[in-house]
Amino acid sequence: MEAIKNQFPNVDADAWARLEDWALRLREWNQKINLISRKDIDHLEGRHLAHCLAITNHLKLMNGARILDVGTGGGFPGIIMAICYPQAHFTLIDSIGKKITVVQDLIDQLGLKNAEARQCRAEQVNKQFDFITGRAVKNLPEYFSWIKGNLRRGARNSLPNGVLYWKGGELEDELQALGIRPRKTISLEASFSDPYFEQKYILHFDARDVPRARKPV
Repeated sequence: MEAIKNQFPNVDADAWARLEDWALRLREWNQKINLISRKDIDHLEGRHLAHCLAITNHLKLMNGARILDVGTGGGFPGIIMAICYPQAHFTLIDSIGKKITVVQDLIDQLGLKNAEARQCRAEQVNKQFDFITGRAVKNLPEYFSWIKGNLRRGARNSLPNGVLYWKGGELEDELQALGIRPRKTISLEASFSDPYFEQKYILHFDARDVPRARKPV
């Protein structure tokens, strides 16, 4: 953990203490349920945690901001963001029950009052959020088909409301199929020396560019 702290100056001491606790508990759970591959768990802090924390160098959230983490898996990036942004509220969803069991246990054990976990799909969530997050969940067109009814337009935070999507590899084919482009592309390759981060990005799509879901007739 110490090796990455200098890279994230906006993460305070209280958050780092909770992240230490989170890493211990996640490793314990990973021995029971394969949330992260066995070969990757040794790189939990330097790769998976740092990958999620990268957003803290680009995003400031106002009090009361609401975030929906779709396809949260083991709580990436939702739990990590909830630790770093205690002033905001996070709803973490996944369709796989055993993963949500882990995520809710982590939320409870870490004492995160600003987070909740639900086993469901985004289409079943009848609320709107300032930001929707996802980390390598699906291809972009499919992912956006799930969440376009859940975005609230606005600009109270340091980035306009929208989608924050952690994505690796070639982007162009999926962006063309999606039909909209990110307003901001954060290249993580430039920030980290580890080859793991080559061609890894956080994409910010403005909610105003995302077509609204049609209301049922």
